[in-house]
Amino acid sequence: MGTGMGTLGSRWGGEGAGKPRARHSVPSFASGRRENETERFLAVRHGGEGRAGRGREAVTARLNYHFTRQYNYKCGFCFHTAKTSFVLPLEEAKRGLAMLKEAGMEKINFSGGEPFLQDRGEFVGKLVQFCKQELELPSVSIVSNGSLIRKLWFEKYGEYLDILAISCDSFDEDVNVLIGRRQGKKNHVENLHKLRQWCREYAVAFKINSVINRFNVEEDMNEQIKALNPVRWKVFQCLLIEGENSGEDALREAEKFVISDEDFDRFLDRHKDVSCLVPESNQKMRDSYLILDEYMRFLNCRNGRKEPSKSILDVGVEAAIKFSGFDEKMFLKRGGKYVWSKADMKLDW
Repeated sequence: MGTGMGTLGSRWGGEGAGKPRARHSVPSFASGRRENETERFLAVRHGGEGRAGRGREAVTARLNYHFTRQYNYKCGFCFHTAKTSFVLPLEEAKRGLAMLKEAGMEKINFSGGEPFLQDRGEFVGKLVQFCKQELELPSVSIVSNGSLIRKLWFEKYGEYLDILAISCDSFDEDVNVLIGRRQGKKNHVENLHKLRQWCREYAVAFKINSVINRFNVEEDMNEQIKALNPVRWKVFQCLLIEGENSGEDALREAEKFVISDEDFDRFLDRHKDVSCLVPESNQKMRDSYLILDEYMRFLNCRNGRKEPSKSILDVGVEAAIKFSGFDEKMFLKRGGKYVWSKADMKLDW
């Protein structure tokens, strides 16, 4: 992660991705470039359609923005670890999102780290509201472990959120403890059910993400998943990424969690009657996501590690995305394009 900082690194005083300044110490940006960010954002919304064609073919509709690496769990297989504490200032994050909309973005997924750690969920809430209300994106989603989400957040921001995906790898709390998906005495499974109910109350589509690994590969989750009835159940094969959860400079050692392709297939076969199941093997995962890191750099995973582009804030979307390593054919093959706006979902809230 130490390459590709470009002018972004020098502007913020960092010498590389490994030694960024924390958010509270980031200096102000030149006021001349951003005298009125609101006007600039609204120009994209109301008057920017003529410019929107530039680079549209180069940008897929769906992006994942990992705006923070900080996390409150200790999942042993985590493949996007807390290597920095950096978070963009809110207005800069909005500026980048407006650029992505102009380049053709239709769906944004906010992830981490844990998105609800920053400003107790206010940061991601404001981004969700901005993307839905100002940028008018068809779909806005969040991936979270759910431990920090409060009902008040739904009351304030729920109307702007299309999909909430909660990570749950097991319905056995002892297994969650082994994996590291727990904080203190909180029961992860009990919290999952509470969040499911809040999603019903506030008309947010509910999704579950599970990472299949050595500690849960023999588990039968049919009954629990069917009872929770998510719109999608994403089932991932535990993936090694050098520098994140594997190798000398990694913060996690995920080798003990890895399962074979045959083990993963057996798990899928055991759950073949779950209609909402969407499987993702290592092959499907590695290059089929367009990922932006905390600096708004595209991350290329083709060589088994995350190699960053320059930031879109410095070089623009079209220049940066050339280094993303994105495999659009695999994106479509794994079912990356689906009904992702709650306005188009026929759900019984």
